[in-house]
Amino acid sequence: MIIKGIAVSSGIAFGQAKVLKPSHAKLDYHLIPHAQLHQEQQRLTAALDALIKQIVLSAEHLDKASEHHQLIDADLMFLEDEELQLELNQTIANQQFSAALAVEHTFAKQAQILKDMDSPYLACRADDVICLGQRLISTILNGHCTSHSQLPENCILFTKDITPAEFAILPLERINAIVLQTGGVTSHTAILARSAEIPTLMNCNVEFDELVDGAQVAVDAIGGALYLSPTSADHQHLSQLKQQALIRKAGLTKFRDQVTQTADGHSVALLANVGCISEINHLADVGAEGVGLFRTEFMFMHSAELPDEQTQYQRYCDAVQLLDGKPLTIRTMDLGADKEVPALTMVHEENPALGIRGVRYTLTHTLLFNAQLKAILRAANHGPIRLMFPMVNQVEELEAIFELIEECKQRLVEDEKGFGELSLGIVVETPAAVFNLPSMVPMLDFISIGTNDLTQYTMAADRANPQLVEQFPVLSPVIVKLIAQCIEAAKTANVTVSMCGELASNPAATALLIGLGIDELSVSLSALLEVKQELSHWRYPQCVNIAKQALVTSRIEELNVLLTHCRLS
Repeated sequence: MIIKGIAVSSGIAFGQAKVLKPSHAKLDYHLIPHAQLHQEQQRLTAALDALIKQIVLSAEHLDKASEHHQLIDADLMFLEDEELQLELNQTIANQQFSAALAVEHTFAKQAQILKDMDSPYLACRADDVICLGQRLISTILNGHCTSHSQLPENCILFTKDITPAEFAILPLERINAIVLQTGGVTSHTAILARSAEIPTLMNCNVEFDELVDGAQVAVDAIGGALYLSPTSADHQHLSQLKQQALIRKAGLTKFRDQVTQTADGHSVALLANVGCISEINHLADVGAEGVGLFRTEFMFMHSAELPDEQTQYQRYCDAVQLLDGKPLTIRTMDLGADKEVPALTMVHEENPALGIRGVRYTLTHTLLFNAQLKAILRAANHGPIRLMFPMVNQVEELEAIFELIEECKQRLVEDEKGFGELSLGIVVETPAAVFNLPSMVPMLDFISIGTNDLTQYTMAADRANPQLVEQFPVLSPVIVKLIAQCIEAAKTANVTVSMCGELASNPAATALLIGLGIDELSVSLSALLEVKQELSHWRYPQCVNIAKQALVTSRIEELNVLLTHCRLS
């Protein structure tokens, strides 16, 4: 039997099923007598204390700067929130609910608030909240926390969902793959699974009651399929796919230390997109030439308190030191109403994608922005830093940013703190930015094209809506033309052109992008060697010819056929 799912961490795996079934204990929906309400509140407090203690213990062996630790902190922050605890206790007292029922009611309400904000990130966080609530309910009903630390060897782990805290204490060396009933590509669990390189399927509609611990199963986290009781033919087919994937991965390692260039010697810088310091440690594993995008908002989104200037300064200095002279491209915090920042009061907006985000947010929250700018300026005294600003659409915004930078420099002088000079750029993410580039590039050292948002705003199509992906892909004739327009404006002013969007990580687009004139590609760590290999297959005149043909296409299918034909020929 084959069941479809979404592959969020690539790989093929075989093993025996281990099912972590949710608690089936029925909640008591009867009203609790007034005389027992205090006892229910005590049960709640004891369960919260036990769960918080286990989460703290699970985080002790992790680097505090790691993304894993930050994601676990998100669960911890939620449980320790005084307002949440007060609401739970008031629900018990006022509604006469049991402790478990109060948790179910309150956590469902909190999750719905996140879902109503119409944000893919917050929707995934809503799933985390529900999962955390189930774990707390289980602790209340069982009187102790259920531990997943003991699992059989070579198991395929089946569970409805799993929180970052639970993931952190899993014995990953015993797990061949993970299958989840819920979750999305951008969920915390997906991030952790990819980091751990464990084949993982999500949104897999499998009935747990039909699974038996120890049953033989197989996971195809390349094609997105779960095999229950795989036949010998299934096993042979998947084994071949696994072997091909391993050979392909091993073949890519030879490109790690090679110069990034075409077959005839045309050089292109190949950098990495990162979200935390720990990822910078892995740049050498794939031969990245530096960081082309450091997403600084992650340190705000996964922190209970706003990181102050000194904290940020130390984080940026750590990055500079790890890169040892290689470029570090920092994007200022890309915050807005569509991203949850626990330490900030974020105003709800009806359409956050068109609201206060990127530089619109930072220019209206100058105290927050100045702290980041001063920290980055100070860190630039210790090594080269390129600083770029998201969602800049017009020259007036750029002028306002530069005024703030000069003010920050003056304050650092007054405080007798050293600072270095920065290379300055913007992330081109809207048609307005493309058309306004001629007025902005004379003020810049580089630009970086963010194809994800550029596609979204050009097509007026939500990039997170799966129903729109096929009709409005990132790679389309109109986007090719806008990229070419960006490059032309930048080259006229002798400004470097980078690309940090999803398109840069797509090997099928590599030759096209080089032919259009891109100087740098900043890609995900997992895609870097594949892009490097793809680049080595082409000669520069071929790339230029592909770009010329692509610029005269008018249909998405026509462009796809062109690129496919060129790669096969």
